[in-house]
Formats: sequence, structure tokens, C-alpha cells
Amino acid sequence: MESLDLRVLGDALAWKQAGHAVTLVTVVETWGSAPRPPGALLAVRDDGVVSGSVSGGCVEDDLIARTKAALNLPVDERSRKPAMIAYGVTKEEAARFGLPCGGTLRLVQEPVTDTAWISAVLQRTSEHQLVLRTLTLSTGLVTLSSAQRGQAMAFDGSTLTTLFGPRWRLLLIGAGQLSQAVASMAAALDFEVLICDPREEYAAALGRHPHAFVRRVPGMPDDVVREMLPDAHTAIVALTHDPKLDDMALLEALGSDAFYVGALGSRRNQEARKKRLAEHFDVPQEQLARLHGPVGLRIGARTPAEIAVSIVAEIVQVKNAVAGSPRIGDVPDMAASRATA
Repeated sequence: MESLDLRVLGDALAWKQAGHAVTLVTVVETWGSAPRPPGALLAVRDDGVVSGSVSGGCVEDDLIARTKAALNLPVDERSRKPAMIAYGVTKEEAARFGLPCGGTLRLVQEPVTDTAWISAVLQRTSEHQLVLRTLTLSTGLVTLSSAQRGQAMAFDGSTLTTLFGPRWRLLLIGAGQLSQAVASMAAALDFEVLICDPREEYAAALGRHPHAFVRRVPGMPDDVVREMLPDAHTAIVALTHDPKLDDMALLEALGSDAFYVGALGSRRNQEARKKRLAEHFDVPQEQLARLHGPVGLRIGARTPAEIAVSIVAEIVQVKNAVAGSPRIGDVPDMAASRATA
């Protein structure tokens, strides 16, 4: 589950609390080159305002028109149960809605009548829990349960099961110029960014950071890593060039569930670091093999901004592989369309 979809739920909750009627739309199956994967969410407010996307803009206008028309019916005639919608069944319809390569979407449209489940999902994911939501189409009943990593979205025509996971987060060790560039790019990609640097002369600059999703975490790096309990939605990158700070943070990170662990430095420095960690701290080779170093994709980066691009790009590459996200240009078959969260 993308954090974008959690934002959709947050908007839906806020709209309902403000007195609006809200309809939630979920992609349940795709064929061909569909722009959005199964599980993607769209919330439509009674006045046509939307949050999220199910097609990249192809069918949203029609969904808005459908929703507004339904909400204009007398209250006793409005459906309170979910319904199926399909787009692109024929080549003509696919062309009409602008679906690429004859793509087809099957959607579940549901009026939001109870917000308790939305509040619960947002609360539990903020605590870095995985949540399974089950919707029964015949009744509109929603139940929540704990999910396990590796579970997939499922739809059998009568029951829709979707996964909601915590936001992706990035812990940066070091608050220098490069860290701030990485933080800005990661925040723009909707990561929650944490920066740890016990050196006050570096950390003081963080107060001027323009992104609300970037915050400083006080303490020594190894203590911070240990206390945050890195999970499979966490990336950790050491950027201080100071072994006293970087190595201790990496020692904790490599033994955690973090999906990405990286460190700045040349190949020679990386080999020296791995030797130190192995000889002085008994870090096993399978953990050392997880270390991305030199950190980032090889794009010939030279400036801090270019290096930041290479680092964030590699993190996104690994994140999408972990999340099972399709790459641009991939044409998944029906089985592959049931992507994991």
C-alpha cells in the first residue's frame, strides 16, 4: 500500500467529519497496460473534489459524474452498498476513456458510511502496523485484522481484501549539505524523513528545512536506530563520513529489518568499513552483503544534488522491488496484476 493511498483515506475522513458525502473507489483488477495497480484508491467528495487516482486521469471525470449523479438522488434512493464498475471492456470504450494499450480496469465503488475503520487504519499504520481490510460487497461490512508481510490483495467477486501498510520512512545519519539534499528529495516522494546528527553545528541547519516531513531525532545514531525498531518500510543511510557515527549506526541497521541500508564512501572505504565491522564487531557476511556502498546508482554524479538523486533513486528502486510495484512499460497478466502491498 502506497502512502499516497493513506493520504486518500485521511482526506476521506476529514471530508466526512466536515459533513460531506464521500465515495471511495478501489482498483481491484487490471488487464493490459493499466496506469494504476490493484489496490490504488480514489476518494470522490459530493462536490466533485477528488483525492488520489485509479487511472492516472483517464476515467476520473466519469467517476466524478457518476458519484455526483448518485448523490443527487433522494436520500432514500441512494445505494449504501458497494458496486462494481468496469472500464475498457471493448476497444471502443478503452479509446473513449484514453486507457493505454487497450487497458481494462475493474473497480469497486463504495459509499463511505462509517469512518471508524478509516480512523483505525490511520492509527495502526502510524504505529507501523500492517492492516488487512476486508469488504463484503453484498452488505458493505468492513472488518480489520492484523496482516503479515507477503499477504496480497485479493478479490473474488464478492469480497475485497486490501492491505494498508505504514508510510515509507528514511533515517539519515548526518545533517550536512548532502543529507539535506537527500531529505528534500525523499520528502517530495512522500517519505517520512528522520535525520540524526549529534553534532550541533550540523544539526542547527535543520530548523530551516522547508519540508514538514523532515525532522531531527536527538541522540547517538546507534541508539536512534535501535530505538526506532526499523521495519521493512524503513531505509537507513549513513552520510557523515565519520566512522564513529556511521559504523555504529550501520552495526544496528544491518541486523534490522530495514529494506535498505547504505553508506557514503569510496569502494576502498567501503571495504575498510566491512573489514572493521567483521573483525571488531563480528558482523556476519550475510549482513555485510546487505550494505549498499558506495551508496546510490552509478550515474556519474558529482555535485551534492546529483549524488542525492543517485541515492534516492536507488532507494526507490529497492523499495519498488520489495513492494512488488510494476515498472513503467510492464504489461502484467491477470495473475500478476494482483500485486502485493
